[in-house]
Amino acid sequence: MEKTDVVIIGAGVVGLAIAERLSHTGRSIVVVEYNDSFGRETSSRNSEVIHAGFYYPPGSLKARLCVEGNRLLYDFCRKHGIPHRSLGKLLIARSRDEEEKVQKLFEQGIRNGLEGLALLDKQGIVALEPAVAGSAGMFSPFTGILDTHAFMKRLEQLAMTREVIFAYNCEAVAVTRVNGSYEIGVIDADGAPLALVCEMVINAAGLSADRIAGLAGIDLDAAEYRIRYCKGEYFGVASRHRGKLSHLVYPAPSPISLGIHCVVGLDGNLKLGPNAFFVESIDYSVDAAHGREFYLAGRTLCPFIEEHDLSPSMAGIRPKLQQIGETFRDFVIQDERERGLPGFINLVGIESPGLTSSLAIANLVAMLAS
Repeated sequence: MEKTDVVIIGAGVVGLAIAERLSHTGRSIVVVEYNDSFGRETSSRNSEVIHAGFYYPPGSLKARLCVEGNRLLYDFCRKHGIPHRSLGKLLIARSRDEEEKVQKLFEQGIRNGLEGLALLDKQGIVALEPAVAGSAGMFSPFTGILDTHAFMKRLEQLAMTREVIFAYNCEAVAVTRVNGSYEIGVIDADGAPLALVCEMVINAAGLSADRIAGLAGIDLDAAEYRIRYCKGEYFGVASRHRGKLSHLVYPAPSPISLGIHCVVGLDGNLKLGPNAFFVESIDYSVDAAHGREFYLAGRTLCPFIEEHDLSPSMAGIRPKLQQIGETFRDFVIQDERERGLPGFINLVGIESPGLTSSLAIANLVAMLAS
């Protein structure tokens, strides 16, 4: 039985950011991660976009933490030499209904405190991106991209310099409240059981966050913590189109996703994605038969794309709290003391904009943990 002050379950980008932030407090910290390294799931299987914060309702955690996180993330990237580019993003409308959606997002972004947002007409779109089609749109200057692996690696390095221990290939299988402390049952890399005793548990387990909350005795349905897996696939665009776009190009969003968009990589190459559909299990394969869907979606934004330009790239899975018929669910970030679990901090449903928000989330958790 090993003792430590804090156990963080999950070494995705949010768990890493929390570990780095709490490492400044002098507490002993162990990060338990099921995979063989950091960020193997949602954190590394996404568009790598630094969002601005206009998609989320004013006052929500997603809005507040995204806006704060945007600034913190750019500052971190500059300070630590993390590859990134502040490209800006075009949000494109192609119908009257989509124009109304873009107008509402523009107004919501203003209420969320964003600066520099600009509504565009057709000519304004062409002036920024001659190869893009749309009847109207919005420009977001502070949306960008980054190298997520380099970002996560730096967070891990900084945490390790302050003696944070990362236990990879270790699965948390039990959470028990014992004499005012927590005992975390773990199966280690060799399949052997061990126990970690700590004063604080931070559940940053991403796709498994509801399972960890359940291990602590929380009724997932009563708490509305049950996660649904929402899969998103990506298709690469032929390298002959490298450099054809200067900005990220997005459609008006759907109720469950931001829509299939055109992402500009740090190397200038393009990819389309993600689509969005609910699945029952974790599977990162890409269905090549979905290429037609991506082609039809991609060409409405970027008419230069041809069907033979596309090839399956990768897939990711988002941990959604949103149920069928719901239009929005916020992040869950809270100390569960009201459920008789003081010092057990749950982070559930941390999907987009979790990457952008990660450093701001870490600050909030540090405040809850103080």
